Amino acid sequence: MGRTTISAARVVGAATAVALAFGVSACGSGSGGGAKADGGFTYWSMWRADEPQAQVLKAAIADFTAATGAKVNVTWAGRDIAKKIGPAIAANQAPDLWDESDDKVYGTTAAAGQALDLSAVLDQRIPGEDVPVSQVIPAKYFDMLPKDPSGANHYVIPYEVITNAVFYNAADPVLAAAMPTPPTDWAGLLKVCDALKSAGKACIASEGEDPWSNALYFDYLLNGAGVDVSQLAADKSGATWDNPAVLTAARQIEQLVKGGHLIAGYDATKYPAQETNWANGKAAFYMDGNYVTAEVAKQVPADWKMASMLPPTAKAPDANLIGFAVPKRAKNAAAAQKFISFFLQKKHLAGISTTALNLTPRADIPAPAELADLQKALAAPTLRLGFDGVSGGWLSKVLNENYLDFWHGKTTAAQFVAKCKADQASYWQTQG
Repeated sequence: MGRTTISAARVVGAATAVALAFGVSACGSGSGGGAKADGGFTYWSMWRADEPQAQVLKAAIADFTAATGAKVNVTWAGRDIAKKIGPAIAANQAPDLWDESDDKVYGTTAAAGQALDLSAVLDQRIPGEDVPVSQVIPAKYFDMLPKDPSGANHYVIPYEVITNAVFYNAADPVLAAAMPTPPTDWAGLLKVCDALKSAGKACIASEGEDPWSNALYFDYLLNGAGVDVSQLAADKSGATWDNPAVLTAARQIEQLVKGGHLIAGYDATKYPAQETNWANGKAAFYMDGNYVTAEVAKQVPADWKMASMLPPTAKAPDANLIGFAVPKRAKNAAAAQKFISFFLQKKHLAGISTTALNLTPRADIPAPAELADLQKALAAPTLRLGFDGVSGGWLSKVLNENYLDFWHGKTTAAQFVAKCKADQASYWQTQG
């Protein structure tokens, strides 16, 4: 079914924040013309030329050309790339290489059998390191992906990882008093929230009109209870909502809402109002993707110490990948695959951490200090897709609005579950 991801606006905002912080200047985009016959290839990137990730890629491309003599004809296409790749493939005008998030690679190409199986890249030796790609990109990043029609899940090779967690300021004395150590169960989190409330501090900042970030609490609780959201959503009768574990998770969310642990006024504000309140110390916790650290980098005071944790009971961190893909009919697929293993050299890929201030799939590349906790979380033996890969119409027709009504205290846990069950049955009836 694909899945929900962070919005393009948030990706752009975070990347722009990093660019401004580091004084990155804009560079012209290359044309989208055909690749040369000297081992070169065409490459369309989701990044704009002035973004930090583009700067890292540009340096690697220059080194690749110097080392191999192969010209890379690159177009910094930006976030509309996913809308362009399908028509380009249909017209036989697609690039040899492109990059995007794993769900968009799957939804636009792999699901239709139009993405090349890149398993061969995993066997390639990384230049200068004499180890195969498979040794530095763990299999768990592929194991969580849906398979294409041929049964393959190696249609994207990741170079950046995004995950979602609860972020907080570890140097906040009020929070430190309320939470000497991160809670290990839901009761422990509620105890922290109660202590914060007694100290006059809101526990959770929430963008009240954003169902995605707020529903991450529910998603992680379902994960901890052993509920697969994709299976929950796929039941055409809606009966999967009768699983007692689902109602238990909803009641845990209800404890946050009824306990008054969400920042005052959250249900009448839009992004980035509550992110700003959190950065200004008006609430202890903020659930979001790891790009939030770049977004608030210029807002938080100098003594702020960014930390993060998964919600208690979560069994596995979720992950969203950004990586390389090759259209099945690419004319210069071999050259494109050679560049992938070239870019995955530690000396090149480290720029995603040091320049773009983000996470990489290589455990031997230290994360930015702000994301050190998340790198430890991603060391877990297994990873999962957020909402177990569900997206599209189910989210908008079944979960989102029902969850916001629940999150805003308009319905009870039992009413929320019952409404989702009924709407799911209706949704699937309309799908034929």
